[in-house]
Amino acid sequence: MNDYTITFATLNCVEYTKKCVDSLIASGVNPKKIVAVDNGSTDGSQDYLKNLNIGQVILNVGNLSCGVAWNQGILANQSEWTIVMNNDVVVPNGFAQRLIQYAVDHNLKIASPARVDGLLDYDYEGFYKNAESEMHDVARYGSSNAVCMCIHWSLFMQIGFFRANPTLLGFEDGIFYDAVRRAKVAHATTGRVWIHHFGSVSQDHMKMVLGIPGNEVLVKVNDRKLYNQSWIERKLYRHDLKRSHRKWRGHEIKEHNMTLHGVRQNGSFIWL
Repeated sequence: MNDYTITFATLNCVEYTKKCVDSLIASGVNPKKIVAVDNGSTDGSQDYLKNLNIGQVILNVGNLSCGVAWNQGILANQSEWTIVMNNDVVVPNGFAQRLIQYAVDHNLKIASPARVDGLLDYDYEGFYKNAESEMHDVARYGSSNAVCMCIHWSLFMQIGFFRANPTLLGFEDGIFYDAVRRAKVAHATTGRVWIHHFGSVSQDHMKMVLGIPGNEVLVKVNDRKLYNQSWIERKLYRHDLKRSHRKWRGHEIKEHNMTLHGVRQNGSFIWL
């Protein structure tokens, strides 16, 4: 599985980007397979990226949105597989190869790793080794997420790329996954690979720059209209999604005393 690219977008938050890049290289990723796209950072991110010996660095003149940046990274190499991920993530050993292999073995066009959000105040290496052993055969089919998504090139040919609209500010992934669901594309989250996600630091920074309170969404839109859904369609979708999450969580807690999505709070894991 050598035909792959890893790409992420940045908008400031350079310290998280450094942790992300360091963990990717430590995991065994060839730096030449990494494409970083910066959306007009002013905190030294661009200087840091320019001095990296990675595959490609794309510097945008301003914040063109995640959708634009993700597309730039995907199109830079046009690999069979592209792992699109946040820049506030750290990854385990063998991360890319193992995630791609899981997708191949299970005939998936998108695969996401299990994850913990929040502070990295625990022994990550010890944790992910135990979690990957315990949750090796656990998967949530029909569920993956934009924090980290391993995508096969054929999917872009089937449903298109991310919506390239700077005014969306956070809905690009939702629109993409809505198209995935409508096309009945096979996708899943796997317990065979575990990442740590520091949280929505990129969005929090964007809110600060735009003067938006931290407890508000980046942009207020009628997502039902954005996804071209009727009122009843949206209601039924949300009902089914909540029911699926309750089912997944209940089964995983019962069988493993943990789930594929945890949050680190006050020194403890909260399982979602």
